[in-house]
Amino acid sequence: MNKYKIYLKFLGIILLLGNFSCNQVLDMKPLNEISDADYWNTPDQYKLATNEFYTYLRSFSDILDDNPHSDRRTDFLYTRDGANLFSNGSNTIPISDGTWNTSYTRLRAINYLLAKASTYAKPADIKVYVAETKFFKAYIYFDLLQCFGGVPIVNSALTTSSAELQAPRNTRDEVTDLIITNLEDAIADLPVESLIAATDKGRVSKGAVQGFLSRVALYEGTWQKYRGNATRAATLLDKAITNSAAVISSGEYQLFAPVALGDSAQKYLFNLENQQSNPANITKTVNKEYILANRYDQAIRQIRVNVSKQVINNIQWPTKKFVDNYLCKDGLPIEKSPLFKGYSTTTSEFQNRDNRMRYNLLVDGQYHWTNQNQASRVSWKSDAADIANSNGKYNSAQNSGYANQKWGAERKVLDLEEGQDFPVIRYAEILLNFAEATFEKNNTISDADLDKSLNLVRTRVNKTMPKLSTGFVSANALDMLAEIRRERNIELYFEGFRRDDVIRWKIAETELPKDIQGITWTGTQYQTRWAGISGQVFGGVLRLETGRKWADKNYLLPIPSQQIQLNPNLTQNPGW
Repeated sequence: MNKYKIYLKFLGIILLLGNFSCNQVLDMKPLNEISDADYWNTPDQYKLATNEFYTYLRSFSDILDDNPHSDRRTDFLYTRDGANLFSNGSNTIPISDGTWNTSYTRLRAINYLLAKASTYAKPADIKVYVAETKFFKAYIYFDLLQCFGGVPIVNSALTTSSAELQAPRNTRDEVTDLIITNLEDAIADLPVESLIAATDKGRVSKGAVQGFLSRVALYEGTWQKYRGNATRAATLLDKAITNSAAVISSGEYQLFAPVALGDSAQKYLFNLENQQSNPANITKTVNKEYILANRYDQAIRQIRVNVSKQVINNIQWPTKKFVDNYLCKDGLPIEKSPLFKGYSTTTSEFQNRDNRMRYNLLVDGQYHWTNQNQASRVSWKSDAADIANSNGKYNSAQNSGYANQKWGAERKVLDLEEGQDFPVIRYAEILLNFAEATFEKNNTISDADLDKSLNLVRTRVNKTMPKLSTGFVSANALDMLAEIRRERNIELYFEGFRRDDVIRWKIAETELPKDIQGITWTGTQYQTRWAGISGQVFGGVLRLETGRKWADKNYLLPIPSQQIQLNPNLTQNPGW
């Protein structure tokens, strides 16, 4: 491997992160003249090398395409492409795997930088960049853990003759401990968000690492709990509580809720750009919710993925199971609430519901906008001018009968050129992590802890909805854990969490084999308006897929066969 692959790969986005001025770049030696003796000599060189790792962060392709953490591999989204092999448990052992290959390529670059840093004469001068690198090492290994379980741990940049190439897999616990150690090491040497210079905004902060550690510890804590290891689960859940609480108490972050946007903040958070992208013309500077994001900008670094075309009433189809998660305005599930209006019309189920429902999804007959030339906003007032240039009224008699609008741009912008950021870690998740970890650890949660966490998310755009509390749960015969999970399902929808959640909760075996369904058809307006789907209706509901299955082996992906051929000491995951 070229020792300067780190430098070469990331030069194209140096200016985006603001780490080097134009003159500094121009003053450097030609790339073909750089050697180890010339490089690794200054903090700026380490900073520049570390920049590559920011390209490793998840982005829109991770949720839109058929990738390991995409909701399309679950029961909440169905796609125009049809049945998903990972969602219905029929995937097979691949010859090669992109996650495996890419992860170890990236780990080599990470380990190379750490090796160079270990011999640097003034370690205090580069400690921030070493800490960032340790975060990314943990980030990559967590992805491998979620996909494959225990994997080989590599702590050096290997050569073709390295003995580690024939090493067996490390245990799941060893990989988890490695992740946690790297994150805890990083926390000590990183600044809080408010102390990061304006030119360095977007770099990993102390809060980002604490937030990510809360995600890791919650994931693995619940994985262990629901597989019978109560002692290890308790230790990990304590870490999830401690680190999410640290982010909350820091005061560095807040939920995005500008008064000028009102309840529509739930919608416009996810397409926020520096060009006008919402009625109040609020830009990214107001967003204090994204703790760590993969950052884009139309002028500097376009997403280059066809986001709006895919997400607005097109490829991604929300399912009935997901939509039925939304509470009514009285805080009760639809099966308990007297406010639920049923399914008799194409809009009745949207009435008296959690406001997030109408901002994440389109309502039949609703005028809507996209990024297209003749379908984008003009005045941003939803007035005659806007309506005349809209995409028309949404017709729900298509696809699953439900349509997504989360992530879609409403401003005029060419396909592939949108510039909204992708939230790798956002504050809402941390609040939900705290509530869930607290309940999972103690089998109870106080109203005070709910009020400083989950209820902030719940009432962000539902100001009159009753808070979740022990009294409310008791009075309405609810299940506290189910309601905590519901809030996560709703708030983090279409952000790449559902697959990971059903796996760590060990409920995939009961939830994923169920039929994938769309709208209720029998006895509703759809029965006459969408008569052509009568042959797809079973039990009164549009059925998109049946015959699904799930086995214990599906909780982990299989090790690619090519890797076992290259290293016979690797063992395959159980059941494969």
